[in-house]
Amino acid sequence: MFVDKAKITVKSGKGGNGCVSFRREPFVPDGGPDGGDGGNGGSVIFEADSNFHTLMDFHYKVKYAAENGEDGMRRKKFGKKGKDLVLKVPVGTVIIDKQTGLVMQDLKEDGQRFVAVKGGKGGKGNVHFKNSVRQAPNFAEAGTPARERTVILELKMLADVGLMGFPNVGKSTLLAACTSARPKIANYHFTTLAPNLGVVQMYDDSFVMADIPGIIEGAHQGQGLGLDFLRHIERTRLLIHVVDVSMADGRDMIDDFDKINQEIAQYSPALAARPQIVAANKMDALEDPERYKAFEAYVKEKGIPVFPISAAGRQGIEALLQETARMLRKLRQEPAGEEPVYYMPRDEQEDPLYRQIQVEKEGDVFVLSGGQLYKIFDSTNFNDMESLRYLYRYIEEKGAMDKMVEMGIKEGDTVRIKNFEFDYFD
Repeated sequence: MFVDKAKITVKSGKGGNGCVSFRREPFVPDGGPDGGDGGNGGSVIFEADSNFHTLMDFHYKVKYAAENGEDGMRRKKFGKKGKDLVLKVPVGTVIIDKQTGLVMQDLKEDGQRFVAVKGGKGGKGNVHFKNSVRQAPNFAEAGTPARERTVILELKMLADVGLMGFPNVGKSTLLAACTSARPKIANYHFTTLAPNLGVVQMYDDSFVMADIPGIIEGAHQGQGLGLDFLRHIERTRLLIHVVDVSMADGRDMIDDFDKINQEIAQYSPALAARPQIVAANKMDALEDPERYKAFEAYVKEKGIPVFPISAAGRQGIEALLQETARMLRKLRQEPAGEEPVYYMPRDEQEDPLYRQIQVEKEGDVFVLSGGQLYKIFDSTNFNDMESLRYLYRYIEEKGAMDKMVEMGIKEGDTVRIKNFEFDYFD
């Protein structure tokens, strides 16, 4: 089963919490803090692997999570780092952020990796909070939470040459005649429902050819699964436009040629500008030579070479492939375009707002929020005055106390952080 699109949710591992621990050894009275740091959570990583050819695995399982980091331990022992989760995908997979619709990465090379969600950072143990005044800190830092993201995976075939044209014009037959690929071939529309790849060997040169399922009118709007099919010829360097010149179904070859090119142009102007060769197929069944001559002249006027062939009879294919190889050699010598700019959501801890405290009023309750505030709050030991002072000092240093005074807070009013409420006293 060929699956070329999937939507999945990936979640990194949570960072382990720092440990609160004190030395307890014989003959060492009042031992100092020795709590170790928590381990970092595992990340979710996509890796392109040439042994994979479909996104089928992601069709059945849609949620993936990396391991959490372990909590720190006594005697300054670090918690174990959470294991990264590596998801293997086919070469040519594009990773898109569902929320923004922007491309995060395009995995075009075998072994290329991309970190989709980074693991949470482990919290510091209480050994880090000892100072000249605070000799026995009874609190530690909580690990940062896991990160979760929904992504869309799209597979775009990697091929040098793409075969395009209406259904049942002989694209699969041409692929079979040029390569060792054995696509399904039958005399009805939409025999091919998934792209097929084959390698063409030309003396000391070779190139990859892709047979794309037939395009119909309205394909650029999704008619006949057009968007799913058109996606697979975006990466090709050269297009071979297969046209049925037999007119067996009462079709007009010039009209067919124009309609396919219009669909390509409306889908992607850049794709429409790609070099093209026309393969005039089914010449062995040609009934109107004069009509063919008019078609050949029409196409050549546009600067596009035309090769009369019979894919089923394997006639004219050698000349077509020689021109294809010549044009590809020329295209490969052209300088590569600029590397696209990929979207990567900024780590929340790098956002300036992460270390700020927002103060809002909901009725008579003053609500405090902020990423760093939540992290310190989660690390607070409410049975320890030193830990509470650390929290209060942070709130005061960030100006939240002054902001609440400006907003009219009075003694006895309620202050809420997350789901906890406190009474305010000056």
